[in-house]
Amino acid sequence: MRIVTFRLRDDPSGLPHPGLVLGDQIVDLTIVLARAKSSLRNGEVPQNTLSLLEHFSEFREHLAGLLDERNSDELSNACIPLSAAKLTAPILRPGKIICLAGNYREHIKESGFAVPGEKDVITQQLFLKPATAIIGNEDEIVIGKNNLKVGWETELAVVIGKKGRSISSDNAWEHVFGYTILNDVSERALNSTIGNRRQREMDRFLDWLAGKWFDTFAPCGPWIVTADEVSNPHNLDIRLTVNGQVRQQGNTGDMIFAIPEQLAYASSIMTLEPGDIISTGTPVGAGVGGADSSLNDGDVLICEIEKIGSLKNTVRCSR
Repeated sequence: MRIVTFRLRDDPSGLPHPGLVLGDQIVDLTIVLARAKSSLRNGEVPQNTLSLLEHFSEFREHLAGLLDERNSDELSNACIPLSAAKLTAPILRPGKIICLAGNYREHIKESGFAVPGEKDVITQQLFLKPATAIIGNEDEIVIGKNNLKVGWETELAVVIGKKGRSISSDNAWEHVFGYTILNDVSERALNSTIGNRRQREMDRFLDWLAGKWFDTFAPCGPWIVTADEVSNPHNLDIRLTVNGQVRQQGNTGDMIFAIPEQLAYASSIMTLEPGDIISTGTPVGAGVGGADSSLNDGDVLICEIEKIGSLKNTVRCSR
């Protein structure tokens, strides 16, 4: 299943609804599940995608039945053309966006760091992005006055469907609801033009970290593909183009830490909750510096991941 959050294009101020993509149509799940309200155990109809995820086990059987009856009146009366919908980020306000730094060896190398050996014992490097950075498909990445060198990082993102703490690697898959795309847009030169700045010991790292936090710097979407649709998330081609030119080309099979390891480690530190996003790192070709690796006004980025889809965003300079 492909789960979306959408608004009608002719009503951009309307409330976002959870939906199910069927071909070139979107099924409005607030309509469909409202009709099935009496058969739902808790009697509540999800009004957003996050509440849908939290109680998805209740809705799955009913939705599966709809998929078997695609021409039913119940389904057709709740459908709109995909072209009539504006897709927002699949999860508008995720509780946590957890990102992995340095999870692909070639990206570590291009970033100027020593590449760990195959037998080296290393730990995962995690950081968070704020929910205010989230935007959806076709939304604008806004470059402001504090942005000097802005790069991209196309990543497979895991969407959590079941709450867990101290999850074992063996049980990790039962906590995965599905997958989407996240572009970890990054400011690479934050504070670099401040004159006479006295560099403190951690400034370089913290400037790098804060450069991940700007509003609009986490494009996400276009939808969530449920886990049952992706048999092997560790063998998916990743590609990014900027203005039609290929800048990233890789495969999720090159991850250093696999998804079960990521969930186990992250959940040993913090509780994972439905709607949380774990962005699994980026392959080689990320924008890490230089004129050709910095975004400019009008640039068009398309992130593509096999079996997931494509995420398109345009850059707007607001300086």
